[in-house]
Amino acid sequence: MSALPGTTGRRRIYLMRHGFVDYTSAAVRKARDPKVAELTERGIAEARAAGAALADVHFDIAVCSGLKRTRQTAEIVLAEHPRAPVLEVEERLGELRSGSYMDFHSAEHLAAVMTFTFEQAGEPGAEFLPGGERFADALIRIRAGLTDLLHRPNWACALVVAHEVVNRMLLADVIGAPLGASVGFEQDTGCINILDFDMVPDEAGMGTRIERGVIKAVNLTPANYLKNGMNLRSLEAIFTRPSEGAE
Repeated sequence: MSALPGTTGRRRIYLMRHGFVDYTSAAVRKARDPKVAELTERGIAEARAAGAALADVHFDIAVCSGLKRTRQTAEIVLAEHPRAPVLEVEERLGELRSGSYMDFHSAEHLAAVMTFTFEQAGEPGAEFLPGGERFADALIRIRAGLTDLLHRPNWACALVVAHEVVNRMLLADVIGAPLGASVGFEQDTGCINILDFDMVPDEAGMGTRIERGVIKAVNLTPANYLKNGMNLRSLEAIFTRPSEGAE
């Protein structure tokens, strides 16, 4: 099993959130489906900044959720790597399924609804909007996707590009926090989290198990490391139209 230099069984995941998209765009409204959202100019700039920051990191594996916004972000980051691995899709790291499309009166209205939704994530049976995927069910598939990745042979460092709520849930889960704690992990667009996992032989000697996970860094934003002027919470900012003043 490959491992980070100087360690015996440690693997690292650079977990990113995709760059900025406009969920209030005409294309999303027409399709009535946020899955069609793609990076804006701001989102492209965030991905390029992340790519520059990660230019010296050697990735053995690169994974995205498959949605266009994560694929675009990953491709921009990997463009900084002449010998980049082939980008793979792990659908289990996809954004939570939200049921029917939600009509909204304004970006502020949508942000308020989504904030309330995430704050209830730890409640029994809580859903991602009415009729959507249950947070507890989503955590099972997200955890399975991460676990299968960690048990793959012959790699030490991976790029994973996913989504805000997916990342929040993973970060809480890594430290053994309850699902409701995920609301406390901010995930700005284009951010980078660094997670290390120690893999050790299992008791039967037939494979490996995850001994521990450690968060090395959270919500790094290479486009603005000190977050100067970034005064909105991530759920507020993502539903702000590009024309409404950049953070």
